[in-house]
Amino acid sequence: MRKAERILRSRDDAVDLVQGLFVDLIQRGAGTVELPYLYRAVTNRCLNFVRDEANRARLLERDAMTLEPPPRVRCDEHAIGTQLLVRLVARLDQRHMEVLVCRFLDDMTQEEIAEHLEISRKTVGKRLDRIRGEVLAVKGGAP
Repeated sequence: MRKAERILRSRDDAVDLVQGLFVDLIQRGAGTVELPYLYRAVTNRCLNFVRDEANRARLLERDAMTLEPPPRVRCDEHAIGTQLLVRLVARLDQRHMEVLVCRFLDDMTQEEIAEHLEISRKTVGKRLDRIRGEVLAVKGGAP
């Protein structure tokens, strides 16, 4: 729940999303599910939720009307908040979004991300470089 709330910044949306995940798991007869699977499944569902055009417009409108709490992590000098996440979702693929969530929302190190996603640390570094470039592009910087 906390992970979904951090990404979506809405308790109601997070509850709906996590409950939907568990309903799907029960309907599939998944039995015991390991924590890393649940972690990735929640992340992917949150990103798909943000990717949906109707939800994206609602999230941007909601955030424009309220004061967003200070973001926990920054990418260079840019804060990773809901506004930026919503804009990046259209520009990055699933693999890059997973790295973004792990690094900038879950405060994982590159080594932890590599272990969690079962990729090399060098690959994590390359994906973070691309993410930084996209952040600059969205914020009106160079690349």
